[in-house]
Amino acid sequence: MTQRPHVVCHMTSSIDGRLHPSRYTQSPDGAVKDWSGAYEAIHDRLEGDAWLVGRTTMAEMAKGEAHPPASFETPARPLHRAAGSERRPLAIAPDTQGRLHFRGPDVGGDPVLVLLGDGVSDAHLAELAADGVSYLVSDGAEVDLPRALEILAAEFGVKRLLVEGGAAINGSFLAAGLVDELSVVLAPALDGGTDVEGIVAFDGGLKGRFQLSLQSAQTIEGGAVHLRYRVLSA
Repeated sequence: MTQRPHVVCHMTSSIDGRLHPSRYTQSPDGAVKDWSGAYEAIHDRLEGDAWLVGRTTMAEMAKGEAHPPASFETPARPLHRAAGSERRPLAIAPDTQGRLHFRGPDVGGDPVLVLLGDGVSDAHLAELAADGVSYLVSDGAEVDLPRALEILAAEFGVKRLLVEGGAAINGSFLAAGLVDELSVVLAPALDGGTDVEGIVAFDGGLKGRFQLSLQSAQTIEGGAVHLRYRVLSA
């Protein structure tokens, strides 16, 4: 049986299920900085040996511009393991069209792995390889999440992955049946908007597909509550 990492979807949410703390109401018990600090502290305690965010979030961390090499040999497909990729944790981002650019092999000291669609150019792969960035190219235009997780386990030794994306990424992992656990920092705040993402984006709904089993509930800094659920197939 092919193994994959244990996947924990870790997020901060308002009471009404929104993910953008800049829009939250204020609380007399704490502020955004308190909930953000609690989120990061729990991230560390979850001890993932890899974490995954969306392309937009990774772009803010990477802060790179396109700089393909002037000349290069045909880069490896589908997999390139850069030197240093054995260090933990890995920083992972899906980037189907090859829009992410980096200034080096890591973000915040964590070595980078990019998940790409098959339409990405050789020039972009050569750029990533030259920067010391690992990559995995899927067989199709979209990232094959189940296959990517299998390769993360087999080739990179990842046993525990923290998925910390927005609604689309969280929903994609749930839809694929790849989430083992939800970790939610529930802030004492409301968003109230109708034009922002919820915890997941999932066409067709979740009813009848999953069940959540409460594992723990803990009051934490700033009046927030940390909830952990095991995700079960219905």
